[in-house]
Amino acid sequence: MAVNSLEVLEKTINREALLQKAKELGELAEKHAAQSDLDARLPDVVYEKIKEAGFQKLLRPKAYGGQNLDYYTFGDIIRTVANYNVSAAWLTYFAIIHETWPAFLLKQGRDELFNSGALMADVFAPIGKVVDDGEGYRLSGQWNFCSGVFGCDWIALGAIHKMQDGTDPEFSLFIVHKKDTEIIENWDTIGLRGTGSNGVKVDNVYIPPHHVFPLSRVLNGAASPDENYEEDYQIFNVPYLAFFLAGFQHVLIGGIERLIRNFKEKTENRIRIFNNNTNEKEAGSAQRTLAELNIQLTALKALAKDYADRLHYYQDNSIRVLEEEERELLFAIRGYTAKTATEMASRILITLGGNSVYKSDGSERFVRDILAVAAHPTHQYEDAMAGYGRTIVGFEGHPTW
Repeated sequence: MAVNSLEVLEKTINREALLQKAKELGELAEKHAAQSDLDARLPDVVYEKIKEAGFQKLLRPKAYGGQNLDYYTFGDIIRTVANYNVSAAWLTYFAIIHETWPAFLLKQGRDELFNSGALMADVFAPIGKVVDDGEGYRLSGQWNFCSGVFGCDWIALGAIHKMQDGTDPEFSLFIVHKKDTEIIENWDTIGLRGTGSNGVKVDNVYIPPHHVFPLSRVLNGAASPDENYEEDYQIFNVPYLAFFLAGFQHVLIGGIERLIRNFKEKTENRIRIFNNNTNEKEAGSAQRTLAELNIQLTALKALAKDYADRLHYYQDNSIRVLEEEERELLFAIRGYTAKTATEMASRILITLGGNSVYKSDGSERFVRDILAVAAHPTHQYEDAMAGYGRTIVGFEGHPTW
């Protein structure tokens, strides 16, 4: 799987400008981090900063303002924001990827969504109830975990239903405008509080056919539903879910990078009064811990690069559907990153001692956020390793991820 990453990066002419914008966004979100923890949402100025940076447009089709962003820079944007605020990195990641699914709508739908200038949210869980009314569909249900709902206008909600041009029930996302929903403010969690991932309820809302993202068909290799209007569009030429889930590892890695910096700074200045007033940086145990943390971080970054290499290989070879073992290998990479990151975060907090548990310190928030990221089903370690292990010996892997 040969990919020249340096050659790929050279094609992203505005990489440094994008990373500078990511840094500025992260710094802004960090200023509001303590209040966001209390409010269970980041303020509107953070959403405006995301839109001002144009991150949401980066992976659109070029016809709608996209730029064929490489997957290394994609990850580095997310990681850079996470160095300052994990919740903001989560929302930045989602802002980017949520403006890829409109590319798979009928032209009327993608024109409407892309030209609206609004951010988008989604909940994949296929729990909605759909009724075919002859012209379009009627959607009802309540979904939790709608990240960024306060900052978006359009929301895609999962359901399984037989499409009007199909024969069997399919997994699709039905797109509604926020004005047609009720927000259920139930986001009271251990971490990722700034994401404001509240519930959304709809009752018999009309969904026209051009507002349906045919997810099952896309996962099976479909591109545009009406015409292949942009054959070289990168997201038409990769396995959609493998791409869509790629950013979680960068959220985790960015948060861990920050915690390691915190650990180093505190260790250099820490005096152990119960340990003969010794300077902690002179302790072999602290030195060994810092070394191990840096080696683990290096390994996680290498796995993330391998994942990006694979995405570029798929794109270069128009591979839209993966073999089972390859699909589950990617799940395993995400799961391993999540497990390792939580272990590293917990070790840092415990090793730093009592002063690190104060909310004013900031380290404890990064730990809580990393734990919350790792709880997401798309990279839960036990599922990931079981699924990958099954495919190694010839069985089918996880049914979804």
